[in-house]
Amino acid sequence: MGYKVRDIKLAESGKLKIEWAESRMPVMMYLREKYSREKPLKGQRIAGCLHVTKETAVLVKTLTLSGAEVSWSGCNPLSTQDEIASALAEEKIPIFAWHGMNVDEFYWAIEKTIEFKPTLTLDDGADLINTLHQKHPELAKQVIAGTEETTTGVHRLRAMARAGALLYPVIAVNDAETKWDFDNVYGTGQSSIDGILRSTSVLFAGKKFVVAGYGHCGKGTAMRAKGMGAHVIVTEINPLQALKAILDGFEVMTMDQAAEIGDIFITATGMKDVIVKRHFNKMKDGAIVCNTGHYDCEVNLKDLAELSDGVREIRLNNEEYHHKNGRNIFVLAKGRLVNLAGAEGHPSEVMDMSFANQFLSLVRCAREGTALDVTVHDVPVEQDRELAFLKLKTMRISIDKLTREQEEYRDDYLAGT
Repeated sequence: MGYKVRDIKLAESGKLKIEWAESRMPVMMYLREKYSREKPLKGQRIAGCLHVTKETAVLVKTLTLSGAEVSWSGCNPLSTQDEIASALAEEKIPIFAWHGMNVDEFYWAIEKTIEFKPTLTLDDGADLINTLHQKHPELAKQVIAGTEETTTGVHRLRAMARAGALLYPVIAVNDAETKWDFDNVYGTGQSSIDGILRSTSVLFAGKKFVVAGYGHCGKGTAMRAKGMGAHVIVTEINPLQALKAILDGFEVMTMDQAAEIGDIFITATGMKDVIVKRHFNKMKDGAIVCNTGHYDCEVNLKDLAELSDGVREIRLNNEEYHHKNGRNIFVLAKGRLVNLAGAEGHPSEVMDMSFANQFLSLVRCAREGTALDVTVHDVPVEQDRELAFLKLKTMRISIDKLTREQEEYRDDYLAGT
């Protein structure tokens, strides 16, 4: 199938970064050692559509060493790390990804991964699965099962399942506790701040930092911004999440209110048009706007362009929109994932658990996929607990265990005070 990357000469630097990630992902290394002997994925052809980072490369190598054939594309036009893509290409992995793809190139790359007729899929955002279903339903019917990495993709797939449009079972890796409560919170929080700093070098202390959405990603980002001295404001549509934000010590208001006072804005909702024309019109001179949700539709840049008489790149991943009324608004990473387009994505240590879930879920798909109902499935609690124990073990941390008497007490519904 070949490959298409930016520059194959970048492979050596990519290999060094992959080695670094491997040194920080002990659970993945444990699974690689175990399953490279057993080869549970032998005979499987896995099409993957996931951010091409050093951590993803660790997952890809583990899949191939466990017997699978793999073909890969990036799930975001600006998130591919070219040196990593080159390193994988040099390892004879069919990969079609480079930083700065346009929309046509993005979907062309997905089509290339489908050419070898996958038996399993791994997706981040459901673009691969959606392409299979919409354009290649005959191939989709031959897929045993798949996995989905992120919140947005899970929402799309659950909607497909409710409509009876899903053609094969998918495991919602995103909803595993060892993914959702760690990758989304601690990973997104740290990497989003990293992306903003690399794109601006701005001081956080004393700034009014507006977070749209207080789900796991928004919560993690708010927590990290607070730790750097920012005054954090949260906007929400869900009263429960708004109450959580208040009790976590953050100010809550509408985006219309926040637009007038915010210094830095970040969206983390998975919904389109979170920041639109009326909000841009209220923003102060010098406001910084970015997104850490999966798609670039959360910040309506078309609206901002209509209000502006010029755009120029101030520094890498930082564009200045000159408002017709004289103010300047700065947009980071073209409204795409600031943590991946502006930085390197989540730290390896937290992706260790997420990708361990991906790997074990694909092994489950290979073994049980034909027996699974055609719907969206959760990761088993037992797998979540096993990975948590493995992670603690690699950190040399021990926890207590219930005694037999305590287990009997726990299950004795007649026990009173």
